[in-house]
Amino acid sequence: MSWLPDDFVHPVLVPLPGGGHHLRPIREADTALDYPAVMGSRERLWTTFGPAWGWPAATMTYEADQADLLRHEKEIAAHQSFNYALFDTAETALLGCVYIDPPEKAGADGEISWWVVDELVGSEVEDALDALVPQWIAADWPFEQPRFLGREISWSDWLALPEHPDGDPRA
Repeated sequence: MSWLPDDFVHPVLVPLPGGGHHLRPIREADTALDYPAVMGSRERLWTTFGPAWGWPAATMTYEADQADLLRHEKEIAAHQSFNYALFDTAETALLGCVYIDPPEKAGADGEISWWVVDELVGSEVEDALDALVPQWIAADWPFEQPRFLGREISWSDWLALPEHPDGDPRA
């Protein structure tokens, strides 16, 4: 059983309120912008995502990031999971990401998390993204019980939840 309806069409461009920034599905070609964004915020990202995902490793290379983005690009095309990158209008800077994944833990039909680069923590852009994501998920995604990791549930509480009864739909 798929975690999304067969006829679901994922959004390809999502503007942030206020203009100047948007989300779009990440691609392997974004590595030159993604790598410095991730590694420039690596210590903070590790405290958030490290215990759950082991990401981003201190030793992550450009090539490893490129392979990771290719995997994300293929998962998006197959509707297995989604990684949306946050860009400035001209797409000269990658400023964060939003992950929309099938549920790993019981009690949800989609698991959503996101981050911004260190320079945007506490900024209007982060506030706009924080406000947008739950509204966007409710409006454009077919979830009845989305779970917002690190927002409505802490990462440690999420890790303690039982596994989703259907296993990983990506497998």
